[in-house]
Amino acid sequence: MRKRLLFILTIFVAWLPVFVIQKPVFMFYQQALAKDYSLTDYLQVIAHGLLLDCTVAGYLTVIPLLLTLVSVWIPGIWLRKALKAYSLILAIPIAAIFAVDAALYGFWGFRIDATVFFYLRSPAEAMASVPTGLFIGQTAVFLLYTAAIYTWFSWILLQTPGTPASPSTGMERLGESISILLLGGILFIPIRGGVTTSTANVGMVYFSDNQFLNHAAINPCFSLLTSLSKQQDFASQFDFFTEERRKELFETLVQPQVEHQGDSIRQTTGQLLKTDRPNILIILLESFSANAIEAVGGEAGITPNLNRLSKEGILFTNLYANSFRTDRGLVSVLNGYLAQPTTSIMKYPAKSQTLPSIARSLTQVGYTADMLYGGDINFTNMRSYFYSSGYSRITSDQDFPLSSRLSKWGANDDITFQRLYEDLSRRPSDGKPWLSTFLTLSSHEPFEVPYHRLEDPYLNSVAFTDSCIGDFIEKFKRLPAWDNTLVILVSDHGYRYPGSIQEFGPRRFHIPMLWIGGAIAAPREINTYANQTDLAATLLNQLGLPTGEFTFSKDIMDPSMPHYAFYTFHNGFGFIDETGITVYDNEGNKPLLADPSSNSAGREEKGKALLQTLYDDLGNR
Repeated sequence: MRKRLLFILTIFVAWLPVFVIQKPVFMFYQQALAKDYSLTDYLQVIAHGLLLDCTVAGYLTVIPLLLTLVSVWIPGIWLRKALKAYSLILAIPIAAIFAVDAALYGFWGFRIDATVFFYLRSPAEAMASVPTGLFIGQTAVFLLYTAAIYTWFSWILLQTPGTPASPSTGMERLGESISILLLGGILFIPIRGGVTTSTANVGMVYFSDNQFLNHAAINPCFSLLTSLSKQQDFASQFDFFTEERRKELFETLVQPQVEHQGDSIRQTTGQLLKTDRPNILIILLESFSANAIEAVGGEAGITPNLNRLSKEGILFTNLYANSFRTDRGLVSVLNGYLAQPTTSIMKYPAKSQTLPSIARSLTQVGYTADMLYGGDINFTNMRSYFYSSGYSRITSDQDFPLSSRLSKWGANDDITFQRLYEDLSRRPSDGKPWLSTFLTLSSHEPFEVPYHRLEDPYLNSVAFTDSCIGDFIEKFKRLPAWDNTLVILVSDHGYRYPGSIQEFGPRRFHIPMLWIGGAIAAPREINTYANQTDLAATLLNQLGLPTGEFTFSKDIMDPSMPHYAFYTFHNGFGFIDETGITVYDNEGNKPLLADPSSNSAGREEKGKALLQTLYDDLGNR
């Protein structure tokens, strides 16, 4: 039994050098991009890339494990022969993926994904654009790598006892079979990507603000297979109108970008900030619904601190979340990009890295950008997303002691707010301006918090985070940085509270947004209908920065803009403006809500135009 278990483990471990060697070879291949990197950079790429290498190795060991299990009952030399054939069958696609990926990266700027099959639909045209020298070189790489993998595994099989004698009795064979199956259960851990809340994803290996180093750590086989499992033709979905009609409708919903647009808006509506270059702290409030916040029309007594602070800053009372999930809400807030009802762009690193972002716009004018989250930063590709969006430093659950992250999701908000305060207190007040983004987590189900004021678990968790906000702001006010800082408090998405509200109804998506801090010119209340996505254009225009890249973001302060809110739920959308609310079900092809019905057709058309434009844009990224 021991020999068979050792044999399976040896097969698993033997796959690792096959993938590890790809990292330095890939970097050497991209010499124009990697020439200034040190040995430490190479070693970090290899070390971080091992996570996905182990995942792929785990998948590739499943068949050898099953064959070894069969050999317990049917012994013979067939096992070694079968595994040699198996290694050759796998060596061919592994070598082909690496050879193609190494060549294409210099042109594409991202690791191989299902895009390659789009071009293979027209192989003659695809080959016509490949230089002859490149084709010959990559063919040679493919053949040599295939031979090397096969030779390596042939040697491993010769060195390892692959067909030990089988037990003599049926019970002994049953016991050995159970042991092999238990080993298979352990093998599921690297396949899954660990034991945390996140499963294996490309973002797990991201470790640097240098995108090339992150890309170099990716296992290309994993990248391709993952993208194939998610591949959809987004551009062909939700084709409600002809292109001409779609464009006509969409142009009524966005502001044409003109030079110095922000200056014109500030002259018309007044400057919200005292300075063009404040420090900016964005606090994303997990699951905060407007229904729990008295200042924006919600239940009284839940958030006394936010209610008090709302009188000190700029309160947006008619803001709506674009979606119902954190991964989509983050993109809406930080990239000004509409949430999708059937997918999440964050799960597609090759697409999400092309999005404009508040962080990138600010770093281009001298800001530094950092991210704090007390949970698993690998969840839904968040690590790769934040680095791609322009953040140079990420603090997550692994940066806190185990004793501080005993809740299901990680470190509770009292701990992370204290970490945020300590970090801000160490920053020089006369240094470069900074953008800090902080995602809370205590108000996420199951709402287990070290706080017991309210009976309802959700409301109690919101009250807990509110108490943390109040304590943090009072301490922050005593720091010199406060005078030149804008603090933006906004939800990532809402929550279904009270339970009687409709899952697709507007109350489900109504959220708060509050701007406070020493950089605020004067307190005021803004009642304009708006989306999370509108933060990008509104903030950047106040800073005098261009917003032309943010296709779906509109300046809340621009009186010439058509003001509305648009949100999505599972395969449906809602559209709200001064005429009313229309909610549309894409699966049933009918409105779920039209109040009032008199203008519902117009609202439906506008919502469809936004959705069609969004998916056209998503498909083209």
